[in-house]
Amino acid sequence: MSEPVSSRPNILFIMTDEQRYDAVGCYGNAQIQTPNMDALAGDGVRFTHSYCPYAVCTPSRYSILTGLYVHQHRGRTNRSTPSELLETYPKALTRAGYRTKAIGKMHFTPTYLDVGFQRMILAEQHGDGRLEDDYHRELREAGLVDAVDLMDQVPEVRKRAPQEYWDNFGALVSDLPEEWHSTTWIGNRAVQELEGWKRCGSQMTVSFVKPHHPFDPPQAWADLYDPEKIDLLPGWTPESLERDLAFNQGFFPNRNLNAGIMRKITAYYYATISQIDYQIGRMIDVLKRKGIYDNTMIVFTSDHGEFMGFHHMILKNNYYYDPVIRVPLIIKFPHQQYAGTVRDTLVNNVDLAPTMLAQAGVAPSNPMAGFDLTDGTNDRPYIFAEAGQGMMYMARSRTQKLCLTRDPQKRLFTDLERDPLEMENLYNDRDYREAVLEHREAISEWLMFDALTPPCQNRFAPCIRQMCPACPPGECNSTHCQDRLQEMLHWFEEKAEPLLAGK
Repeated sequence: MSEPVSSRPNILFIMTDEQRYDAVGCYGNAQIQTPNMDALAGDGVRFTHSYCPYAVCTPSRYSILTGLYVHQHRGRTNRSTPSELLETYPKALTRAGYRTKAIGKMHFTPTYLDVGFQRMILAEQHGDGRLEDDYHRELREAGLVDAVDLMDQVPEVRKRAPQEYWDNFGALVSDLPEEWHSTTWIGNRAVQELEGWKRCGSQMTVSFVKPHHPFDPPQAWADLYDPEKIDLLPGWTPESLERDLAFNQGFFPNRNLNAGIMRKITAYYYATISQIDYQIGRMIDVLKRKGIYDNTMIVFTSDHGEFMGFHHMILKNNYYYDPVIRVPLIIKFPHQQYAGTVRDTLVNNVDLAPTMLAQAGVAPSNPMAGFDLTDGTNDRPYIFAEAGQGMMYMARSRTQKLCLTRDPQKRLFTDLERDPLEMENLYNDRDYREAVLEHREAISEWLMFDALTPPCQNRFAPCIRQMCPACPPGECNSTHCQDRLQEMLHWFEEKAEPLLAGK
C-alpha cells in the first residue's frame, strides 16, 4: 500500500525563463545579487552541469512536465500541443491526492491546456495567452498595458516600435508600476497560495516570465546595477562569428551589438533576476514562518539559457553553445538532505519530473526518459538536445560537443577542454575524426533505441456511430457501452468453453 499523501513532502517548483546558468551568485557570478537563490543552494544540491533538451520555451516546458525529450512528446514549437494521453508530473501527483496548482507562465496551446494541475493562474507573454490569461485581464481592468513587453512580443506591434527599443535591444525600464510588473504579480499570488499550505500534500509550480526579453525591470530594480560597472560575461567577442551569422542573424541584429549596449542589457537582465530572487525569498519566508520549510522540496531551474553577449549574440537562436543550453539547477530536498552538496553529473531537465515524483512516492503511469536525481550516482555519458524538425541535434559529453545539422556545411564540433568558449570548429579536423563519429553514433543510439516515441492508446477516442449503435455519437466511453462490450466477451467465453475443455 502506498504512503498516504498526509505524510508526503510538499513540492515547490520554481522556474525562470531564459536564465543563463552563471547568472546566479552561487554559480560564481560576483556581480549579480541573488541572496535567496544562493541560500537555497546552501540548503540543497547545486548542479553545475544541468541542461535543457531544447532551447525554446514551450518544447522545453513540455519536456519538464512529461520527463520526455521533445521528439517523444512532439511539442516542437511555441505553438504546439502534446498528446493529452501523456503522463505529466501534475497528473501523477493529482491522482495520488496532492493539491496541485500552477502560477505564472505556462506557454501552452491552448492557453489553459489541462496537463493535470487542478488550477492554473496564468501570466503569459507570447501568442494568444496574453489575450486570455488572468494577468492581462487584470491589467485591462486596471486600465494598464505592458507596452514594452507588447512591442517586443507581438510582431504587428514590433514593426511600429520606436527607435529607442531598437537602439537598446529591448533593454528599457518597464512602463508598469512595480506592483503590476509580471514578476511581482506572480510572486504575490504564489505567496498567497503558500499561506494556505499545510505540512504535507501540496505541489505548486511557479513560473516567472523573466528574465526573458524584453529586459524591462521596474525603475527601482534597474537602479540596482550601474551598466558602466558591469563586466561582460565570459564569451563576449568584439564582433560576431561569420558561422553564427550564417546560422541565424538574431531576433535583434547581433552584428549591431557593441560593448556599451551589452553592458546595459546585462545590467537590466541582472535586475530582472534580482527582482525574481526577492520574490523567491518571500516564498521561503512563508514556508519557514509556517514551519513547513523543512518538509518542502524546492526545485529551481530555467527552461533554457541566454547568450547574453556570448559570441557577440543575445537571446537564444543559434548553435547550442553552453550559455543557451545550460541552466542553473538547485534542488532542496526535504529536511535539507544533501545540504550544501555540489554535483557535476550531467543532468537534463527531463530528470525533474521523475525526481519530484520519486520524492512524493508516486510512480508515473508511463516510463519517463529522465533519472531520479535523488541518487547522486545517476550520471550519463552524454547530454542530448534537439532543435526543429530534425534541424539540429546536440550530443555533449563532459569535454566535447557535436551540433549535428541537416546542412553538412553548418555542422560544428568543439573541444570544451581546450576551447571552453567554443570558438574553433573541429568538425573536419582529422585529429578529431574518431571523436566526431563517437558523438554521431551516440545521437543515433539515443534516437533509435534510448528515447523512443511512446506508443499511443486511447480507448475513449471518438468513434463513428455505425460501430457503436447503442451509444450517442462521440460517447462510446459511456458505462453502457463498456458494459455491452463485457457482455459480448462473456458470451464468447461461454461458447468457446467446450472447445477449450477439449469436448
